[in-house]
Amino acid sequence: MLPFVLIAVAIVAIAGVLVVPRLMGSSKTKTTKAGQSVTVNIPEGSGGSAIAKILLDAGVISDEQTFTTEVKRQNADSSMKSGTYNFTTGEDVSEVVSLLVTGPNSSKGTVTISEGLTVKKTAELVQKSLGIKASDFEAQAKASNYSDKYAFLANVQNDSLEGFLYPQKYDFGSEKNLTADKVITAMLDAYQKNVASLDFAIAEANIKSTYGLTVSDYDVLKIASIIEREAVNDDDRTKVASVFYNRLQKGMPLQSDATMAYVTGGEVTADDLKQSSPYNTYLNKGLPPTPICTPSIKSIQAALSPAKTNYYYFLIIENGSYSNHTFSETYEEHQQAIAKAKSDQSSSGSSKSSN
Repeated sequence: MLPFVLIAVAIVAIAGVLVVPRLMGSSKTKTTKAGQSVTVNIPEGSGGSAIAKILLDAGVISDEQTFTTEVKRQNADSSMKSGTYNFTTGEDVSEVVSLLVTGPNSSKGTVTISEGLTVKKTAELVQKSLGIKASDFEAQAKASNYSDKYAFLANVQNDSLEGFLYPQKYDFGSEKNLTADKVITAMLDAYQKNVASLDFAIAEANIKSTYGLTVSDYDVLKIASIIEREAVNDDDRTKVASVFYNRLQKGMPLQSDATMAYVTGGEVTADDLKQSSPYNTYLNKGLPPTPICTPSIKSIQAALSPAKTNYYYFLIIENGSYSNHTFSETYEEHQQAIAKAKSDQSSSGSSKSSN
């Protein structure tokens, strides 16, 4: 008979530290000095296990299992967001998970495109935020480089991407070799995704029925871009749109300072409005050759669904504490509105727009 043998897990004490071998399963661990700043990118579509590995490799967490347990405790597996994060090593794992649920907190590799920017201004912002030369961005930003992939670029003028570089925040933190082409493609993808939900065909049919005007998708984008530069608030947008459609219906010039501001790059003087330019909507009837900026989705919606008014003029003033948004049906009413605004203002200022 074989002697009785007791098989046990050895517990070895060395220098006061208990070392217990793991017999069931394993959890990867890593020791990292606490208090170090770490930037981490979580790719889109990453699940909990993938995120845990990324954080472990970066030294943000020291134990995958502890992180996974905390994710389950917070019921956060489907709530953690992709993007670029700044972490400090040694943070409590609950705070790490909470931040991942809140969303990216790092600006590294990100750029936010605001409504109302031109391609030129977008290029300058991309250079500042992403390090891509503005000249390289502008050279790449040609419709002919992308018209085969995006049907909405088929009828653009001047080979321009003006109006199509969709305004939103972009995160390129995971890109190792970022180029102007990748940035522009992301912006055009965003335009296609966000604008595709709008029904241009029905709206254009309504515009034809109401105003007798035949407008294309590109025409709508032009009008939306002018609305973006003229309107101050959401209530203005549909009214400004109605003014422009009423003027187009009557064969009146739009007389928008904003279209010439696209040429001057800033303020517009009385002399500027006398200059010959296809963007001078005081001297030329109809729409400018291209959009004059990237419009917001709200301005595009306003261009697709203008308010029904008899307005042909508007006066929009934001001068410190003084605000005046007046829409008029006749030139005489418009002149009276201007005179009243001048007398009402206690301090000098300039209006954003006066049509």
